[in-house]
Amino acid sequence: MRVFFVIFCLFFCVSAAGAQTLKSGDTLTITVLQDPKLDRTVVVDPAGEIAFPLAGHVRARGLTAQAVENILKAKLKNNYKEENLDITVAVAAAPKEIPEEDLKPKVFITGEVVRPGSYVVRQPTTLMQVIALAGGVGPFAAKSRIQVRRRGSGGDETIFMFNYKAYEAGNDLEGNIKLRAGDVIMVPERGFFD
Repeated sequence: MRVFFVIFCLFFCVSAAGAQTLKSGDTLTITVLQDPKLDRTVVVDPAGEIAFPLAGHVRARGLTAQAVENILKAKLKNNYKEENLDITVAVAAAPKEIPEEDLKPKVFITGEVVRPGSYVVRQPTTLMQVIALAGGVGPFAAKSRIQVRRRGSGGDETIFMFNYKAYEAGNDLEGNIKLRAGDVIMVPERGFFD
């Protein structure tokens, strides 16, 4: 009885996997028994299609692997003498899920700070708050030349200058701007004349 149950479970899992509908980014392994030169791995493109020799572009998104097999058999049957082409389409890999951590809004700080890296910003956060999160500026920081680089939607970049020394003295309070996700803070190393 156990053997029957295990076989039933395996059959059910294989059937469920075969019934999965394809989406852009899925990787398919296609084999043609009658012509191994056609065996290949293809990726469903953003338009939802795959390209296959002798068949051209074939819609795959929203279909099952079995349905793509049937379409390829129909398109290739005139090229071969055999009545029943043996074509197998299998999903090799699904697109990887983006880790939840990568979806959180972040700012990045680099250069002369104690802990450079990326920091998640969940609420309005100022430049000084992120510098504090990074452990403060390092002993060799050029405090008067800190930059915040912000990329706009059109790809253009805006640079905001911040004078940490002036801020410490109570001046340049406007330089402590509110940050946006994706901002890059650069704390350069001071030179001989800083």
